[in-house]
Amino acid sequence: MNEYRDFTIDIAREAGNFLKERLSDEHTINYKGVIDIVTEIDQMSEDMLISRINKKFPRHDILAEESTGTDMGSEFRWIIDPLDGTTNYAHGYPVFCVSIALEQENQIILGVIYNPVTGEMFVAEKGSGASLNGKRISVSNNFDLSRSLLATGFPYDIRENPDNNLNNFNEMATKVQAIRRAGSAVLDLAYVAAGRFDGFWELRLKPWDTAAGWLMVKEAGGTVTDIFGEDYCLKSPHILASNGKIHDKMINVFRACACKP
Repeated sequence: MNEYRDFTIDIAREAGNFLKERLSDEHTINYKGVIDIVTEIDQMSEDMLISRINKKFPRHDILAEESTGTDMGSEFRWIIDPLDGTTNYAHGYPVFCVSIALEQENQIILGVIYNPVTGEMFVAEKGSGASLNGKRISVSNNFDLSRSLLATGFPYDIRENPDNNLNNFNEMATKVQAIRRAGSAVLDLAYVAAGRFDGFWELRLKPWDTAAGWLMVKEAGGTVTDIFGEDYCLKSPHILASNGKIHDKMINVFRACACKP
């Protein structure tokens, strides 16, 4: 595992520092939807990561946000988000990261999340815990939903799709201390693992948005399900991650919200 861990840390840092160096540049922005964007930097970061992986592990499969990836039937698959927080990045708002997960036979065994602005390297290994810059991290010990700091996000088709999380947000906002919406789902998950947030939820994310963070929260002692408490997988329609102590209380809020007309 050390070989995979050290390699992943190295390429995450390389890609993240590349992003940081070009944050203030003028970027070419293309629209994948009404407000869903991609920049040339997303693609350049992804190309860099894929090139490094293909050179080191040419028989491994890859699932990445901006390209078709590969599917050779390998037991290993790399799941890459080369720039989580693209909208932030395009506006020069310094909240973004690089996320890389390694899956073996449908189990996430390694997750690395690098925030180049703060220099924070989050690492999780299946069965070995989670760390931040080499120091062990764990979820918060807060049992009180009303004193919880949560995080969430909204889908890119918020203007067209009624399944847009606004109802959940409105209901939860009256039950907790505060909710943050920073624009990087995988950083939100890392912050749950580090005890900075007590919980996080979001709808209709992609595998590259959650793979590394999912393992991070689990290895830090937290709980991850869908928002109604069912088992979570990379194809789940929504995700709920928490310190475990407030998990059922959050689920109750979502269930009550779903029952409202």
